[in-house]
This record gives sequence, C-alpha cells and structure tokens, in this order.
Amino acid sequence: MARTDQVFRKLHDEGLLVLANATDAGSARIVEARGGRAVATSSAALAWSWGYRDGNQLPLELLEASVRAMVRVLTVPLSVDIEGGYSDDPDEVARVVETVVAAGAVGINLEDGHASPEILCRKIERARAVADTHGVDLFINARTDVTLKALVPPEQRLSETLTRAGFYSSAGADGLFAAGMVNADEIGELCQSTTLPVNLLYRPELPDIETLRELGVRRLSAGSAIAEFLYGANAAVASAFMTTGRLSTQDLSAYGYKDLNELMPPV
Repeated sequence: MARTDQVFRKLHDEGLLVLANATDAGSARIVEARGGRAVATSSAALAWSWGYRDGNQLPLELLEASVRAMVRVLTVPLSVDIEGGYSDDPDEVARVVETVVAAGAVGINLEDGHASPEILCRKIERARAVADTHGVDLFINARTDVTLKALVPPEQRLSETLTRAGFYSSAGADGLFAAGMVNADEIGELCQSTTLPVNLLYRPELPDIETLRELGVRRLSAGSAIAEFLYGANAAVASAFMTTGRLSTQDLSAYGYKDLNELMPPV
C-alpha cells in the first residue's frame, strides 16, 4: 500500500484535486465516504469547532487533538492548514509543523499574510527540515494573500504573485495557493508561468470547474465556505426548534465569515 504522503503528492499530478475542507473528524469521515481522495482542514472551521476565532488563535494542543482525531478515521491523506504557523518565529513554526506531522498530517498550508515573503521562505525551509526528520515527504502549500488581502494595487497582483511563487518554490514549497484570485486571464497566466501546482480558494465569482481544469488549476479548496453554511443552518434550525419545538429546514442560509468569526470569544 502506497504511503499517504506519496499518494497526496501524486494527486496534484492527476488533474484538478477538489477539496471539500473539513471541520472535525466527523466531517472528515463524511468527505472521504462521499469520495474525497484527500481531506484538508479549513483553519477557520477548525478554530470555530473549538470555539476560537480564526487568525492564529487555536491552542496547539487542540490543533493536535483535531489532527489525531481525523487521522484515526481516515484512510486518505490529510493536509492541515496551519495559517502562518501561529508565529513569525521560524523555530515556533517548526514546533507547530512537528506537532501536526507527528500526528499524521502529510500536507500543510503556510501563508504569508501581511508579512514579508522572506519570512514565509524561512518558515518553509524549517517546515521541510522538520518533516524530513520524520521521514515524511510533506507537501507544503504556500499560500500568498496578495489578492485576498489586497497587498498590492490590482494591476500588480499577478506580477507580485509570480514573484512570490518564485521565492516560495526556491525555499522548498510544493504548491502555490493563490487565495482570492478569480479572474480567468490571471489564473491562466499564473498556471502557465509557475512550475508550482496552483491552488485556488472557492469564490462564487470563480469560473466553473471545467474552465478551471482547462486553465491548468490543480487544486480547488472550499476553505471555510462549507462550515459557514453548516453553522448558519445550525443557527436557523436551533432557533426554529427553540421557538416551535419542531425541526424546520426552511430558510437556511450561511453565516458570513466575519459574523461567525466574531461570534467566537476573543482569546
């Protein structure tokens, strides 16, 4: 039986890998049972499941507990979104990577956010070294927030994303997560101009899935969108039950990310 780290790596060479990001062990098991070839966490959904806000606030012991619980119920590879590694100190990031790899993850997301690309490069290098000590061929997906967080003017988004792709590839990244990118022309040029498999984040404005395949996208992530809908449905059904004593599935709608995140108490 092939090792899950090699299985996960190979999935990025077999067309478009679609990841319906999971919240917890139960949802991870459902994703696999419905045909998921791999499971990936959403950092926001994982934090919310423990009552924490997204944004590097989830305690490491709870992250570890979630990863171990998911690995226990899965036979497919698991990739874990560790945000920015919960620190700008590469040594602290190494501790996080050590924890999730030891718990069974074979892939991670690491993001740059508002920090300089050089900081993410150092994190990637440390993550690779840690995984190597465990004999795990860790798939490091470098997320750049150039578009998602409007780090540069719109006309510079593509060139800046490509510049960072080069940095992150040289540092040892295996994939590029261009979160927030939705323009088909930009997506196509990005896929043609980088050697890294391109990952996109679900947005309603994205081209359809067949177009994404034609453009060369290799990975599509739901992010927190599934969790936002499920928590919104939870709110609606619970409210109706507390009012009527009956279960109602009418008028279901998703929470907005900001509203759901702010619902959780700050640390």
